[in-house]
Amino acid sequence: MAKTLISHGNVAQNRKARHDYAIEDTLEAGIMLTGSEVKSLRLGRCTLIEAFAQVEHGALYLINMHIPAYEGASHFQHEERRKRKLLLHKREIDRLMAAIGRKGMTVVPLSLYFNDRGKAKVQLGLAKGKTHIDRRDDIKKREWQREQARVMRAKG
Repeated sequence: MAKTLISHGNVAQNRKARHDYAIEDTLEAGIMLTGSEVKSLRLGRCTLIEAFAQVEHGALYLINMHIPAYEGASHFQHEERRKRKLLLHKREIDRLMAAIGRKGMTVVPLSLYFNDRGKAKVQLGLAKGKTHIDRRDDIKKREWQREQARVMRAKG
């Protein structure tokens, strides 16, 4: 069975982040990876669901992102849930630190992809947690739009 490689394009999406958080701003960041991590990502194997970004010692780290072990690597395997440093300019990190300092703000990864040059990039979202009422309102809006689409198709 042939394995398909992802040379550029989307590797992983974090759909749960858009459900649980109100995304206020997005930005793109590079990510420091080892060779076996890149090879595993090129096979499309990654999970962002429980991942989040945190500032430590003036740098931004992606925590709890799961990249499974690459079977082709011998004894140079990576730790699957290690902290991975995100590559941002100092002023971007300062802006994020100021935003995180506000109540209820966090930085979550929205997607992981390879750009046109083949570099792994992470789309980060500056997010504020939704309350139960906000989630119910979103569901009501989505159901109303579906109902409108059904009526428009029926009248057609």
